[in-house]
Amino acid sequence: MGCKYSKFVGACCCNLQYNGSVLEAPDNDEKGEADDLPKFQEYSFEQLRLATSGFSVDNIVSEHGEKAPNVVYKGKLENHRRVAVKRFNRMAWPDSRQFMEEAKAVGQLRNHRLANLLGCCCEGDERLLVAEFMPNDTLAKHLFHWESLPMKWAMRLRVVLHLAQALEYCTSKGRALYHDLNAYRIVFDDEGNPRLSCFGMMKNSRDGKSYSTNLAFTPPEYLRTGRVTPESVIYSFGTLLLDLLSGKHIPPSHALDLIRDRNLQMLTDSCLEGQFSDNDGTELVRLASRCLQYEPRERPNPKSLVTALTPLQKETEVPSHVLMGIPYGATFTPLSPLAEACSRMDLTAVHEILENTGYKDDEGIANELSFQMWTNQMQDTLNSKKKGDVAYRHKEFKAAIECYTQFLEAATMVSPTVCARRSVCYLLSDMPQEALSDAAQAQVISPVWPTASYLQAAAFFALGMENEAQVALKEGSALEAKKIAASSK
Repeated sequence: MGCKYSKFVGACCCNLQYNGSVLEAPDNDEKGEADDLPKFQEYSFEQLRLATSGFSVDNIVSEHGEKAPNVVYKGKLENHRRVAVKRFNRMAWPDSRQFMEEAKAVGQLRNHRLANLLGCCCEGDERLLVAEFMPNDTLAKHLFHWESLPMKWAMRLRVVLHLAQALEYCTSKGRALYHDLNAYRIVFDDEGNPRLSCFGMMKNSRDGKSYSTNLAFTPPEYLRTGRVTPESVIYSFGTLLLDLLSGKHIPPSHALDLIRDRNLQMLTDSCLEGQFSDNDGTELVRLASRCLQYEPRERPNPKSLVTALTPLQKETEVPSHVLMGIPYGATFTPLSPLAEACSRMDLTAVHEILENTGYKDDEGIANELSFQMWTNQMQDTLNSKKKGDVAYRHKEFKAAIECYTQFLEAATMVSPTVCARRSVCYLLSDMPQEALSDAAQAQVISPVWPTASYLQAAAFFALGMENEAQVALKEGSALEAKKIAASSK
């Protein structure tokens, strides 16, 4: 049986039948391979624990938070590559071989429309996936929970085209299935371009459900069989078209009622008024209607989606980060004297600022160190730190490095400020790689400390790694902004 609104839907879709005479969109495979990414690899649990600062709650980036069965963390590997780490529930994949096979298969995909899978971890009961980190939130955040400006029509069209291209690529590589495609699965990269998260290529567990518990958005055939098919993915694509058109998460049945009654004004986001023509809106509604057909065989395939969406694109010369209002490149507004000094590579000022700050940023560690002064075995170690501080104050950087090294090698508790001070000493001694290592270590100890990010930026500048330095500056700025906001409450 066809869709109960098949008469209207059929009329809507009459212009969306494709044949060989239609100009095809460029082959996504030809220009889409992400050749600059490393090959898929296996990581140890210890590597990922360190990368996420011990799976710190401060590094959780998934919307469902730490109580979700599978949690996503941001992290930074030893080579300073930023990653997203998905940690599964311990009982999610009891068969380690099946997990590895699935992960390796997904890990062969490499495309600029995907947040690609870089590796995995399978140790004991632990099952983790490692993917490219996308710093600019999810489509759900930008579409449903925006704070300043709603997403522009041109950007919404770009999102669905990029998503269709991602699905076309995956289908061409034999990976047509995607589990629970929704607005949380679309993420934005450094340049503000939308990408499809690779995490949805795998189920949340070996035997787990492929869709969320909200049955209103579930493909009808999945309710009958419990199986995901390529056509099920297209149905979910249709629900995303409705999300982007309406700015709300409208159940497909309700949307089809509005379409049947030709009440498109109720279906359209009021924030988009004046941004698109009636024809453009009608075309998107027609495409959504085809994707939401009751019978799976009546839905379009990814290639025809790309063909339909390509001519609808607007403002194609405008970069995504501009359409999204996302800072990009060298755009950086220092919030503090330290941030400004690191951005200018004014190491004399950096040294002076950290000297004046003292150990106030250690957040309790300094107090524990002062308590340890009462124990004899710690006295010599703490004397090394004191000598290092004196040498630091007098700009005797070689001596400070030596004393701080003695302290760090012997201490039972590591101070992030000692790491930071030694990092500055290394910078002033023309040892940027060692400085970067210390700044990164300070961030591991204290993930939300802006100083650690700023010093990493200075080290990256010294190494000639301009892009990485700008990213570190922006990360420090974001942490500092959060700290200022928290203190003002």
